[in-house]
This record gives sequence, structure tokens and C-alpha cells, in this order.
Amino acid sequence: MMGQTFPDSVDLVVVGGGINGVGIAADAAGRGLSVVLAEAGDLGAATSSASSKLVHGGLRYLEHWAFRLVREALAEREVLMAKAPHIIWPMRFVLPHVDGMRSKPILRAGLFIYDHLATRQNLPSSRSVTLATDPVGKVLQSRLTSGFAYWDCWVDDARLVVLNAMAARAAGATILPRSPVTAIHPDSDRWLVTVEPKIGEPKQISARAIVNAAGPWVSQVAALTLGGRNTPPPQVRLIKGSHIVIPRIRGADDALILQHGDGRIVFVLPFEHEFTLIGTTDVAHHGDPRDVAVSAAEVDYLLDAVNAFLNQPIGRSDIVWQFAGVRPLDDDGSDQASAVSRDYRLDLDASGGTSGGGAPVLHVIGGKITTYRKLAEHAVDLLQPTFPALGPSQTRLAILPGGDFGGGGNPAVAFETWFADFCRRHSGFEPAALFRLARRYGTRAEIIIGDAASPADLGRDFGAGLTAREVGYLARHEWATTADDVLWRRTKTGLHLKPDARCAVAMAIDGVLTAVR
Repeated sequence: MMGQTFPDSVDLVVVGGGINGVGIAADAAGRGLSVVLAEAGDLGAATSSASSKLVHGGLRYLEHWAFRLVREALAEREVLMAKAPHIIWPMRFVLPHVDGMRSKPILRAGLFIYDHLATRQNLPSSRSVTLATDPVGKVLQSRLTSGFAYWDCWVDDARLVVLNAMAARAAGATILPRSPVTAIHPDSDRWLVTVEPKIGEPKQISARAIVNAAGPWVSQVAALTLGGRNTPPPQVRLIKGSHIVIPRIRGADDALILQHGDGRIVFVLPFEHEFTLIGTTDVAHHGDPRDVAVSAAEVDYLLDAVNAFLNQPIGRSDIVWQFAGVRPLDDDGSDQASAVSRDYRLDLDASGGTSGGGAPVLHVIGGKITTYRKLAEHAVDLLQPTFPALGPSQTRLAILPGGDFGGGGNPAVAFETWFADFCRRHSGFEPAALFRLARRYGTRAEIIIGDAASPADLGRDFGAGLTAREVGYLARHEWATTADDVLWRRTKTGLHLKPDARCAVAMAIDGVLTAVR
């Protein structure tokens, strides 16, 4: 594992290693600022790895008149596909029409707006579907005869976080996972930030500015900055979203977007080749964001939602995994959790206060994975008065690590062309094994394969194709230090292992990680 370095003085300290934090670190470093990012746990271990795994415009947000958010998200959908086509790819969504719920004219109008709010380059437009003849109709009840199809994108959310952290590091940023910020003090026109790494002594870093991107903990981090300042810390509304995973519903190879009787929608998504992901809920969360779990009531809610549509009902015994995350949303006063805005807010405090310092702190509230890059761009723009020489953002056209397939045009086609050549050059491996690596690492899969001529050259197979050489790569290049980092965030291998084998595999992986350290 690469050793941690702690610069004494930098332009910017970013607190929080979720998608917003790493996005801001990458944007700021790319513009020439010296940056340290400090994260209390693993990168993307909280909210950012507990999403529905979608890069999408947010069709349902149109009902709340969030046209600016949807337009920005739709435009970013195209940008992100081009930046990371190995972990972001198109997915067809089918929305069955149900009598007594949203009418066909309303659905058709909403999809027309969705198609035309932003320019589409690589995704088809929406269309009507006849479920009696469409393949996905076989998994639905016969009473459902018609609906609509449209396109959005899938994303490996946890890997998107890591790739942005790698991009930030490549631009010169220092990335410090498992290094919580425990104190922040004003120091004339700077901040003194105390970081306490898991290994080693506490370290103070002097910074000209701070970005608080701590997600559900944004208010707690903000409280650390209030020495001598009169601005109250930002308040967020914590909303829990839960998902369940079951073995792949036979025939459900497209995504389904199902209307619940309460007006919400539930996604049924193909996941990890062998599974189906179902979510999400919107439930107010009170207390420590770390203490989050899927409740029995949420499981019932999701099962009721999908069983109202499927021709073969599912039950609790089908669930093989479940996860929950807390979304820190801007509290707009909405009565219902599902109606709270998914837009973001950036609060800049450059007041200085009674201590005499004028160093700014920027608090990041809300946001969604799809718009993380645009949020980051806006956040760094707000720091321009502190950094007058700051240039324009470079992230729109910057390819994330592993996404450099070349060819231009359609990113999905570029990936397929590169992958065909990848298979030819590594004919000693099964295409399915190479595909797993290509989808995780893109062109960086070459680093893992290296000089290997066959799977045996990659060392021990821990199951589901995860090898010792891949674990070593994750430790050296992607900050993996625990088995959970490897099994559930850098990869989803844990889902493919038998539950009674996971403990032994985790111990063996920890042995490899220790050896690398």
C-alpha cells in the first residue's frame, strides 16, 4: 500500500471522501491548486456506495418542477458516459402503464420533456411498448399490456468514487482515507486542520480554504469551523434509502420502473449479471448516520411494490443481500421525504469572524451522483476570490482512469472495440474473466494481467474470479486496506460468494493486504 504523506501547507483541504469530495478534489487539483482530501473511513463507504447505481436525469423529479436539475443531470449523463464507459453504460428502462395511476398522456408528456431537455448523443429516445410482445413483458402480470421504454445509464457508484480519487491524485492531490479531521482552527487568513490517521500521529495541515463535503456529517464538520464565526452550521435533512438484492428475475434483463400506490416509484434493476437490485425507499433518519440498516417495514414496502407487478412473486427468503444509506438533502420544508429536493446547495462562509481570519469554508449540501462533476465545478468556481489565478474547470473532457478506449463517437462502441482486442491479446483467459476485469478497471486491467499467460499466473483465486494479483493491485493503487474494501466496494465479489465462505475468504484477503502494506 502506498504510504500516506501529509503536506504541512496546502491551498485547499477537502473534508469527506464521498463522490462530491473526490469530485471537488479532482477539479481543484486539475486547476492547479494544492489539495489534501481527508476521509474518516474508506472512500465512498457511506452514502456514495449505497445508491441505486444509476446515472440518470431523474424522470420523477419533473413532477416536482425540478427542470433545472433534470436538464443538468441529463447533460451530465452524456458527459459521464464519455468519461468512464467501463463503469457507466446505457440501460433500457420499461415503465408499465397502470390504470388509476399516472395516465398515458401524462407519462408520454413527461418522457417527451425528458427526451428534449438536453441534447442526446448516444441514447435512443423514448417510445411506447406493447408488453405482450416485448421480452420484458414476460415477467409482468398479464393485466399489464402497455407501457413506455426510455434510456438512462448504469454506474458502479463505489468505483466512480475511487476513479475520481485516482484522477485527483494524478493531478497532484493527496488522498487520505481513514484519516478523520478532528479539529479545525482559524489561523489569521488560513485554517489549521488536525487530521488523525488510523496509523501514525495526528498531523496539522495549514490551508487557505476548506471544503466541507462530509455528506451526512456536514453539520458536525461545520461545527468544527465555528471558532470566532457567527454563521450557524448548515442543517440537512437525513433521508434513508434502502435496497434489497435477489437472484436475477428470469427475463428481467432490462430495468423496470414501477409505480407504487403511494405515488413513489421503485426500480427493479439487473445487477452483477446474476442478481436483481430493488429499491429504493425514502424514510426520515434520525441519529448517527453510521447506525443505518434496512428495516422490516422497508423490506415489506419494496416487496409489496414489486409483487403488484411481477407474475412470479418474491418473498423475504429470496433476499441474498440488503443495504441502506443516508442521503444528506437540502431541507426545503417538504412534508414528504420523497418530495425533498435532490438538488444541491453550496454555502460559502468567508466572514472571517471575531478571530480576524478571512479564510473561506464552503459547505456542500445535497446533490446526486449524476451531477457530482457539475457540483464540483461550481464549488471550485466559488473559491475564485481566494485563488484569483484559478483557471476554468478541466473535468468535462478529462477521461477517468481506465476509460481511455479511444475511437471517439459512441463510448459503448469504443469499449466493445477495445475489449475485442483485449481478448485477442490475452487468449489464455476466458472472455468472461477478462470482461469482469474490463468492466472494473477498463484499460488499467492491463496492469493486473501484466505478463500473465493464464489464470494460474494471477495467484490464488478467492472465488468469483478475484485473484491475489487483483487484490494486490487494489492495495497498491486504490487505497484498499480491508477485506470489506475489496469484497463490497472495489468489487462486488462478496455478493458472489457463499455466505459461509465469506469469513474465510475475508481472512485470506486480509493476509494479502497485510503483506502488501
